[in-house]
Amino acid sequence: KGTRLSDGGNREEVEGFTVQGNIVLLFDRYSSDSRDLHESFKRAGYDLPVVVIEEDGFLPDDVISVYGSFLGNYKEAEGAAGRPLYFNEVSVPDQWETGGIGKDGKIHHLQEEKGRILFTNHSHKGFVKTVEWFDRRGIVRSKDHYNRYGVVYARTVCSSAGQEINRTWFSVTGQEVIVENCITGNIILNRADGIVKCFRSSLEFVLYFMRESGYGTRRIFFNSLSISFFTAQKFSTPGKEDRLFWQEPVGEEVPWNMRQLLQGWSGGRVQIMAQKRQAYDMLAALGVPEDRMHRLGYIYAFQKENRYRPEAFICTSSDQLTQCEELIKGLPQMHFHIAALTMMSPRLMSMGVYENVSLYPLVWIEEIAEFFEKCDFYLDINHGAEVLSSVRQAFLHNNLIFAFEETAHNRDLVAAEHIYAAGDVMKMIADLKEIMADETVLDRHLQVQREAAGCETAESYRRLVIDK
Repeated sequence: KGTRLSDGGNREEVEGFTVQGNIVLLFDRYSSDSRDLHESFKRAGYDLPVVVIEEDGFLPDDVISVYGSFLGNYKEAEGAAGRPLYFNEVSVPDQWETGGIGKDGKIHHLQEEKGRILFTNHSHKGFVKTVEWFDRRGIVRSKDHYNRYGVVYARTVCSSAGQEINRTWFSVTGQEVIVENCITGNIILNRADGIVKCFRSSLEFVLYFMRESGYGTRRIFFNSLSISFFTAQKFSTPGKEDRLFWQEPVGEEVPWNMRQLLQGWSGGRVQIMAQKRQAYDMLAALGVPEDRMHRLGYIYAFQKENRYRPEAFICTSSDQLTQCEELIKGLPQMHFHIAALTMMSPRLMSMGVYENVSLYPLVWIEEIAEFFEKCDFYLDINHGAEVLSSVRQAFLHNNLIFAFEETAHNRDLVAAEHIYAAGDVMKMIADLKEIMADETVLDRHLQVQREAAGCETAESYRRLVIDK
C-alpha cells in the first residue's frame, strides 16, 4: 500500500537542497528528457519528489514508480548481491546458448531460436532488461522483465499471434501484486493488507496512488499530454498553478490537449515551459499567449572545458562518413580520431594513409569516453544510428559539434549554424579553419551551441518555475 505523505507546502533547507514541499514532478516515463529535467532541478538546488508512471526496472533511487511502489523494496531485499544481469547469466536449459549485444541477444538451441534478450538503454554494458520467449513458430509468447537487481519483477503473457494479453508484477517475495489486462486496461491490485482494489484503467490506478500518497494535493509539474496530463487535470483546483514542461516537437497546430490546458481547468492555471527551441518557436507562431509560455531548457553538467586543441573525434558503426576524405585533406592542421565498436571495412581503413588520421577499430565501450576528453571537436558525419549517444557526450564535454543535414542525429544539441548541406563541405572547412585559428572565435561558437541547446542557470529555474 502507498504511504500517505504529509504536504507541508513550505520550503526547508535539507543538506544543501531547498525542498519545495508543495510540488511533485510527474512523468509518464523516465525518458532522457525526463532525466534532464529532474537533474536540472537538482542542480538548481531543488529536491523535488519524482513520480514515474511507467516502471522500467532501472529507475534511480530517488525516483518513485507508481507500479513499483506497491512491490516492496527490491534494493533492501536483494542487498549487496543485487545487481543487473549480463546476457550469460540469464537462466536457460542445459545446452541452450545465449548471445550478447553483438549477437543481437539471441537464445538458441541447436539451430532453433528460442528467445531474445533485450538490453537496457540506461547504459551500454549489456544489462538484461527483457527476455522474450518464442514458441516453435518464432512467435513471442511471454516476456520476463528484469530490474537492476537481476530479478524478474514482471511478466507479460502474449497470445498465439504475439499480442500482449496481460502483465503481472511481483513483490519482493514473489507474490502477484498487480495484474493488468493489456487489452481492456483493467488493473487488479492485491494490497499487502489483504484488500483487493480494481481499476478500470491505468489512469484510475494512478489517481488512486496520487491520493494515497498525498501527491495529488501538490502542484504537479508534468511533461506529457498523456496520463500525467489527465492526472494533473483531475487534481486541478482554483489557484493551483501547475506546469507543463513541453519536450516534444510541434506540428502545424497546437495539440488538442494543450488547447484544453490553455483554456483553464476548474479555475486552475497552467504555465507551459517549452524546453526545445523548435517547439517554442512553433507554439509562438501558432499564437500561444506570451504570458502562458516560456522558453526553459536544462541545466547541464559539463564534464570538461574546451582546450582549443585541433583534435576531432568521429564515432561510427559503418564506413559511410559524409565528405570525410575531403575534410581530412582540407584540414591538415586537424587530427581526426575515427573509432568504431566493430571491425572497419577496407574503405574506412584506407583513411589511415593520411598522417592526420588515427583509426581505432574494435574499441571497447569504456574507451570511447577517452576520445571526448582528448578531443575538442566532434564531427557528426556518420550515416545510420547515433553510436553510444555520442552527440550528447560530445556536447557535455564541450566539444564543438559539426554535422551535415544528411547525418545530424541529435539536433537539439547542435547549433543550426554548424549543420551544413553535404555540398557545402568547403564552407565547413573554411569555418573550421577560422575557428581553430582564434580561441575567441571558438568560444563564441561554443556559446552559440550552448544557447541553441537551451542551457540554463539555477536562477532561471528559480525565477520561471518555482517563484513565478
